[in-house]
This record gives sequence, C-alpha cells and structure tokens, in this order.
Amino acid sequence: MSFWSAMVAIVAIIAFANVRMNRDRRHGERGPIVDHDPAYTASLEREVADLRKRLEVLERIATDEGETRRLSREIESLRDR
Repeated sequence: MSFWSAMVAIVAIIAFANVRMNRDRRHGERGPIVDHDPAYTASLEREVADLRKRLEVLERIATDEGETRRLSREIESLRDR
C-alpha cells in the first residue's frame, strides 16, 4: 500500500467517524427528536393508563389462587359444552 493510498484510507475513516458522531449527537440516545402533537400525546397517555388497568386485572387473576381455580373450572366447563 502506498503512502497516498494509506492517507486516503485514513481520511475516509476519519470522515466516516465524524459523520457518525454528528448524527448520533443530533439524534440523541433515543432516536430523532420529533415534536409530537399534544392531542396524540394525550391519546397515548390514555392508552397507557388503560393498559395499566388491564395489567392490574390480569395480575389479580394470576395471583388470587382461589379465584384462579374458579376461573379455570369455568373455562373448562365452557370448553365441555
């Protein structure tokens, strides 16, 4: 490899690294910065709240042992029909 080929390779590597650093700095760690619509953000917050309520119900079903057995029997009785 000649001296000039090596210089071109080094400059290319430095330019590539510089472009990557600038892009990462501009986008931050969480991806590109985007201004969202406040209505969209509010709808997402409502959806998250609804999902949390559903998760609480599922956790209660999974942890209530007597309730779980009763639920299992009901499901089995519905399958037998």
